[in-house]
Amino acid sequence: MPFREINSKMVEATVAPGQKMFSQRGAMLAYKGEVSFTPNIQGGQGGIMSMIGRRVANEATPLMTVEGSGTVMFGHGGHHIQVINLAGDTLYVEADRLLAFDGTLQQGTMFMGSQGGVMGMVRGQVTGQGLFTTTLKGHGAVAVMAHGGVVELPITPQRPVHVDPQAYVAHHGDVRNKLSTALGWRDMVGRGSGEAFQLELSGSGAVYVQASEEKL
Repeated sequence: MPFREINSKMVEATVAPGQKMFSQRGAMLAYKGEVSFTPNIQGGQGGIMSMIGRRVANEATPLMTVEGSGTVMFGHGGHHIQVINLAGDTLYVEADRLLAFDGTLQQGTMFMGSQGGVMGMVRGQVTGQGLFTTTLKGHGAVAVMAHGGVVELPITPQRPVHVDPQAYVAHHGDVRNKLSTALGWRDMVGRGSGEAFQLELSGSGAVYVQASEEKL
């Protein structure tokens, strides 16, 4: 169910009979046709355990199930929207950044510490994001929100990418993450700044970075 970008802050999706999609509550701006919106109490295709995982992580972002026949326009808070198309891979994204996504995608929850050990837990404390992050896997489209627009940076085994943790939006592929102290930045900007840390992503995939250090 591809999204059509109306402008940088609005997207439109076509809903067909027998298909469904999920959206953040309050994200529907307008719709045409016979479309229904119902609260989703099962936590997407991840089921009840996925929902519990997000609640433990304080990421219980309420979702709506969208079904019927018609077109729906989505947007939220005036945030910029980035559409990410998945072709069988997994997207890692903070739950509150999800605007809408295909119902064909399998939803789950991953403990960030399992990738970065202690540093994964530190990342959660520094960025204010949960230790858990939402995963979406399969073939389909995802619309995520960000401040000031998004750039996609490729990650290759020969060229890892270092990101300000506050500017991180999402990533996909076979990617490992590690939070490290940037001593040079600390000396320049002061010990109280978040820029004393950087998130290193290595492997093969891509990371999405927003043009701002603001949280949603």
